Amino acid sequence: MKIAIMGFGIVGSGAYEAAKLADGIEIKKILDLRVRPGYEDIADKFTSDINDIISDEEIELVVETMGGVDVPREYVTKCLKAGKHVVTSNKNLVSACYQELNEAAAEGNAKLRFTPAAGGGIPWLFNLRRAKRCDVLTEVRGIVNGTCNYILDSMHKSGANFEDALAEAQKLGYAEKDPTSDIEGTDTLRKCVISTNLAFDANVTEDQIPACGISSISAEDIQFFNSNGYTCKLMMYSKVMDGKLSAYVEPAIFGPQHLEANVKANNNLITLVGENVGTLSFFGQGAGSAPTGQSVIQDVIDIKDGVEMNAPFHDYFPAAETSFIANESQLHTYYFRHDHPSRMITEITDKFAVVDGTYYCISKPIPVVEMHELAKHMKQVERPFFFAHIHE
Repeated sequence: MKIAIMGFGIVGSGAYEAAKLADGIEIKKILDLRVRPGYEDIADKFTSDINDIISDEEIELVVETMGGVDVPREYVTKCLKAGKHVVTSNKNLVSACYQELNEAAAEGNAKLRFTPAAGGGIPWLFNLRRAKRCDVLTEVRGIVNGTCNYILDSMHKSGANFEDALAEAQKLGYAEKDPTSDIEGTDTLRKCVISTNLAFDANVTEDQIPACGISSISAEDIQFFNSNGYTCKLMMYSKVMDGKLSAYVEPAIFGPQHLEANVKANNNLITLVGENVGTLSFFGQGAGSAPTGQSVIQDVIDIKDGVEMNAPFHDYFPAAETSFIANESQLHTYYFRHDHPSRMITEITDKFAVVDGTYYCISKPIPVVEMHELAKHMKQVERPFFFAHIHE
């Protein structure tokens, strides 16, 4: 099978190297503005014109690793409508354009795979689809952002404040120069959207799912967690209960008996729950050139070999109305820290301690949506505030 790669950065070059080890795959074109250093020997494969790929009848499949939304959206849609299969690692694109990509794949009778878009090198989406072939899934959850996990793990180990832990993650290459998408929970949100849609045949969008990140966590929060035997993680959650679908992203704290508490450094742990299979968890590197590039080529091989387990996008999911999110049905007990005991806060507080004017509180069981609304309000009025869902 002759293929093209659009975008030749970290993931695209990783896919190229993985493809060299796979039988029956030939990379004919690479779309990028310039030849990547170290690849001058294949300079003849590079092009900056998408039409060189779309018009080439020998190219059956296109790998998209460009990142972003607008340009990849245009290029991927054109490829699908032209009947070329597409494999993408681009979570931003899949999360933002779920329905549109569905329709383009149907129009071109093409296959669309995006296993690397959530979990990186972990075969998470592959096994999510595999599990639902003969089971009813009830829940997906997990640690899906290695940057945040590295920062939190570092804070727990060293007692460092957030800013210092973030700076260290950036120095080691675990965090981007602009880490906003990671630390504010946006990256985790996008992976939650994709996982929710696959697990529950849903059609949810990013704006439906409340998401809070870890940018407001303090060394004092971590000290409180350590002294009480808890470990903090940034989690995605999606669940069907009593016919209602809930989905949200938030920090959570776990006791040592939980697998999540023992996920170190920049690793991920993602879990599905099925009525028959029970609980299955997948652990490993959620990003990186080699792991993610290999995951891309695994999807390419599946399409080449006609593996229909990872079925065509448009055959697998209903292209129907937007699904409804009912987070009011999920009640949790929360840890939260603040410095302003307003009435709305005291009404939800079960117990608290005060240290140097800072309140460390445990809430009554309250709906997820209520805690997220409180956090949003405190951010708007510029008051210090951090919360975490307590897993018993």
